[in-house]
Amino acid sequence: MALSYVYGASNIPLLGQTIGAALKTTVEKFPNQEALISVHQNYRVTYQEFYDQTTAVAKALIHLGAKSGDRIGIWAANRYEWTLLQFATARIGTILVNINPAYRTHELTYVLNQSEIRFIFSSLHFKTNNYKEMVEYAKEVCPTLENEIFFDTHWNQFLKNGEVISDEILNSVEEKVQFDDPVNIQYTSGTTGFPKGVTLSHHNILNNGYFIGIRLKYSEKDRVCIPVPFYHCFGMVIGNMCCVVHGACMVIPNDSFDPDITLKTVSDEKCTSLYGVPTMFIAELAAKDFDQYDFSSLRTGVMAGSVCPPEIMKKVENLMNIKEMSICYGMTETSPVSTQTLIGTSLEKQVSTVGTVQDHLEIKIIDENGKVLQRGEHGELCTRGYSVMLKYWNDPENTRKVLDDSRWMHTGDMAVMDDDGYITISGRMKDLIIRGGENISPKEIEDFLYTYPNILDVQIIGVPSEKFGEEVMAWVKVRTGFGVTEQELLDYCQGKIAYYKIPKYWKFVDEFPMTISGKIRKVEMREISVKELELEKNKH
Repeated sequence: MALSYVYGASNIPLLGQTIGAALKTTVEKFPNQEALISVHQNYRVTYQEFYDQTTAVAKALIHLGAKSGDRIGIWAANRYEWTLLQFATARIGTILVNINPAYRTHELTYVLNQSEIRFIFSSLHFKTNNYKEMVEYAKEVCPTLENEIFFDTHWNQFLKNGEVISDEILNSVEEKVQFDDPVNIQYTSGTTGFPKGVTLSHHNILNNGYFIGIRLKYSEKDRVCIPVPFYHCFGMVIGNMCCVVHGACMVIPNDSFDPDITLKTVSDEKCTSLYGVPTMFIAELAAKDFDQYDFSSLRTGVMAGSVCPPEIMKKVENLMNIKEMSICYGMTETSPVSTQTLIGTSLEKQVSTVGTVQDHLEIKIIDENGKVLQRGEHGELCTRGYSVMLKYWNDPENTRKVLDDSRWMHTGDMAVMDDDGYITISGRMKDLIIRGGENISPKEIEDFLYTYPNILDVQIIGVPSEKFGEEVMAWVKVRTGFGVTEQELLDYCQGKIAYYKIPKYWKFVDEFPMTISGKIRKVEMREISVKELELEKNKH
């Protein structure tokens, strides 16, 4: 029997350059090719124009006082300025910190302080979130925050200020940037409470974007519809970075996901590729005007986040004309993609596996003692190679927990490898909830709810959901003699934690199921909850 170890042997070398240098190469090759289209902002530019605009942003950042290694926050939904900042910050050696648009004050202030952000670029609002108010509040409690630039009111002046910076100054700054320098911090929910700042280098994300695009057979002829969020690796790496390094066009349909707008964009802009998590494709297939859109330009796409049901995959291939769909698996800590299906993979492998190891990466599957298992045995998936993060920002303790001395990233995902090297994710070792592609830490919500005066104890679990994969459920023990209602707790969460972390289901209990040694049995809690929710559903 073979061991569960694979290496992505490749005759294509890694790119040994910075993101700025890679962008420049693409601009020289395809100056007049369309680079970026933002449909909802009525914006479109060629690669030459895109490069010139990143130059203007880079100069404005230098004028603002941004220095190599400074952290610059971005808090906005998808818009063209987001992409300009992504490449401009990379060009001058600063570190872009992605802030989830759903964050509220509690999470925003944590991220600003944890990565010691100097400048924040922000929308004024998004959906019901008033960002301006929250940034004003954050300034009081975040000592490193010096300046805020709101896209809707400050952006043009910010650019104008940069006009005094010469090309020579910009060039001298750019020359100092190295490809192993950190370029991006993305906050990810683990099981240990507060989000951790995954620190990624130019080398990490540039090469990941490059090799994803090779498997998708991207060229300057591709036009990629990106309805997934930029603050996440899916949007900024599999999306933006992958397009730029291959000279493809980035197409932003809307600030956030809307199935009809996405399909209309694919049809109008003649997109060749479409991205999404399975729930997005399900929503698109159910769109009321689905039959009126033209999908003849579509060829490929990426589906990631969770396993796609076979019937949905068949519909995506047949009704949306995506004959060359690729499944990707990974995590923010691995930039993100570790495995991907090759074009031409059978439908059966497309819906039951996450493909094979990416070029230049290694994967092994181990038991609890760290021993490599035989093929066909279930264990923890570990990844090693160029894609593995530098560290968790300012968090050596948590970094050591997942990155061992041999630089293997321990993913916490249970997996099995077949004889052909295809990998199936079979579950999670970590106590993580994944709702519609968002990683949620039960402990973070528990810690927050403990701040409510009348709660004695609380446990958070994930329960199955047809729409989102999982939903959040809270089991609550109330202090003796006090009454707490579900509505009171919902009101308490509102505006303080992101909407997707707020429990959908609440169960008030006197005790939690325990082991003999006094450990709480979340597995049993989940089983009980699933049965009760099923009974409730059958009543209606």
